[in-house]
Amino acid sequence: MALGAFGIITTEFGVIGIMPAIAKQFHINIDTAGWLLSGFALTVALTGPFSILLTSKINRKIMMCLVLLMFVLSNVISAVAPNFTVMMIARILPAFLHPVFWAVATVAAAKQVPPKDAPKAVSVVLGGLSIATVLGVPITTYVSELINWRASFVLSGVINLVALGALMAFVPSMPVQKKTSSQSQLNILRKGQLWVNLTATLIMIAGMFATYGYMAEYLGKITQMSGTQISLMLLLFGGTGIVGNWLTGIALSKNVQLTNRVFLMSLVVVHLMAYTFGGYFVAMAGIISIWGFIHTGGFLIGQTRSTSVAPEAPELAASLMVSFGNAGVTLGTILGGFMINNFGTRQVPLISMVLLAVALGLSFVTVRKPSVATVAEEEEGIAGEEMRTTEIVFEQSPLSVVEMD
Repeated sequence: MALGAFGIITTEFGVIGIMPAIAKQFHINIDTAGWLLSGFALTVALTGPFSILLTSKINRKIMMCLVLLMFVLSNVISAVAPNFTVMMIARILPAFLHPVFWAVATVAAAKQVPPKDAPKAVSVVLGGLSIATVLGVPITTYVSELINWRASFVLSGVINLVALGALMAFVPSMPVQKKTSSQSQLNILRKGQLWVNLTATLIMIAGMFATYGYMAEYLGKITQMSGTQISLMLLLFGGTGIVGNWLTGIALSKNVQLTNRVFLMSLVVVHLMAYTFGGYFVAMAGIISIWGFIHTGGFLIGQTRSTSVAPEAPELAASLMVSFGNAGVTLGTILGGFMINNFGTRQVPLISMVLLAVALGLSFVTVRKPSVATVAEEEEGIAGEEMRTTEIVFEQSPLSVVEMD
C-alpha cells in the first residue's frame, strides 16, 4: 500500500518540478500550468466522499488496483498529449478514484494496531508520500531536464504499473466484512468538531502548497538555481521529509493537538526564512532541508485529526480529509499563482504564512459535546414541565365539574 501511495503521489505532485517546462511547451503562463495540480486536487475535493460511499461495498483490494490502473492510463495519455486541454483531461480522470485509495489504505493500516498506535501505522503508508517527494518528484524533474517532460510522465506510468503489480501479488483480498449503510456513515456529518478540523486542514494545506506548488519557479527565479540543482533541492526536501513524517507519527501518538500547533508554528518560521534568505543559495539549501522535515507531516496531522473524531465511519472521515486537503491544494496553488502574477515570485511565501497562521488560530477552536450532567438537567427540566402541566389539568377539572352541576 505504501508503494501504491508512492506511485499516486509521484503522478499527482510530479508536475511541480516540470511545470515551467510544460508552460513553455504549450505557450501558457505558469499559473495556467498550475491547474495541472490544482485541477486534479479540485476534482478530488468535489468527488471524494461520493466515491467512498458509492464503492463502500466493493472488495477494497479490487478498488485499489482499479485506482492504480487509472493512474497508469493517465500518465500514458499525458505523455502523448498534443495540447494542454488533452493533458488536463488526462490529469482529471484518475482524480475521481484517488480518495478511495487513500481512505482504504490508511484505514486498513490503522486497524492493524491498537488505537493509540494508529498514527504510527498510518505514517508507514504515508511514508510512500514522503518517498515520492524524495525520489518521485525529483526524478521526474531530473528526467525532464535530461530528456524532456514527456519522459517524466512515462516514468510515472511505469512506477504506477510496478505498484499495481506489487499490490496484485502481495496484498490479500480485502472483502468488505461489515457493510455499513450510507445513512449511518453520514451521521458523522453532524459532528461540529469534525468540520472545524476539516476546515483547519484545508487552510493548513493551502498554506503549505501556496509556496511548495511553485518551488521550482521560486528556486529558479529567486535563488537562481539550474534545473539539475532544483532536482537536488527537491531530493533534499523529500529526504528530510521521510524522517519528519516518521517522527510526526510518534509525536501524534503522544499528543495530537500539541504536535499540530508546533508543526504550524514551525512552518510559519520556515516560510519567513525562505522569504528573507531566498536569494542566497547556501542558505536556501539549509532552509529546504528543514522545510522538508516539517512539511511532510502535515498530511498525517490532517488525517489523524479528521479520523479521530469519527471512529464509527473512518473511511468516510478519511475521504473527507482527502477532499478538504485537495481543496487546500487547489486554493493554495491558485493563491500562489495570484501572488506570482500580481506581486512577483519573491512574495509568494507571504500568503503561506497568513494561511498557516489562520490554521493555527483554528487549532484553539473546540466544539464541546453536551455533558452528561447537562443532558440530565435538560431531561429533568422537560419532566418537570410535564408534571406542572398535569397539575394544572387536575386543578381545573373540579371547576369544570362544578360548572356542569
